[in-house]
Amino acid sequence: VCNSKEWVQTHSLLLCLHCCLWQRNKRMEVLEMAKYVEEAVAKIVTELIAGKDLELVAVEYVKERDWYLRVFIDKAGGIEIDDCQELSEQLEEVLDAKNIIADSYILEVSSPGLDRVLKTERDFTREQGKMVEVSLYAPMNGEKVLTGKLTGKDESGIRIDDAPAITMDKIAQESLHIEF
Repeated sequence: VCNSKEWVQTHSLLLCLHCCLWQRNKRMEVLEMAKYVEEAVAKIVTELIAGKDLELVAVEYVKERDWYLRVFIDKAGGIEIDDCQELSEQLEEVLDAKNIIADSYILEVSSPGLDRVLKTERDFTREQGKMVEVSLYAPMNGEKVLTGKLTGKDESGIRIDDAPAITMDKIAQESLHIEF
C-alpha cells in the first residue's frame, strides 16, 4: 500500500519525465523544421541565381527572439546592396507563393562578411593562401584560437602555415581573419 506522500513523489517524477521528453521532442521538431526550411530555401535560391554570377554561401533558419531566415550570397569582387535587394524581393515573392514557412519570420539577404565562416570544400579552396582564424574545442599547445595562412585542407584536416594538419574533430569553427 502506498501512502499519499509516496504517491505524490512517484507521480511527480513521472510527470517531470513526461515534460522533459515532451520538451526534447519539441526541440527535435523545431530542428527538423529548421533543416527542412533551410534545404527548401537553398533549392529556391539556387534556382533564382542560376545563370547569374552569384553564389549561395549558406542559408540559416534560426529562432532568436523572432524567427530569422538568413541567406548569404557572394560573387567575385564582392556583393553589392542591389544584389541583396533583388534576391530578397524575388525570394520573398516565391516564399509567399509556396507558403513553405508557417511562422512569421524576418528575411535577411547579405554577404557572409569579411570574417566569413569557412564551411564547404569550395570555401577552403577559394580562401587558400589567406589568413584564417581557427577556433578549437580544446587548447592545443596552450592556444584555443590559432591564426595563420591557410595552406591546405584534405581528409586529414586543415593546415595552417605548413604545420601538421589539425583534425576536423578538434575544430569548432574556421573563419577568415581580419587584420585591424
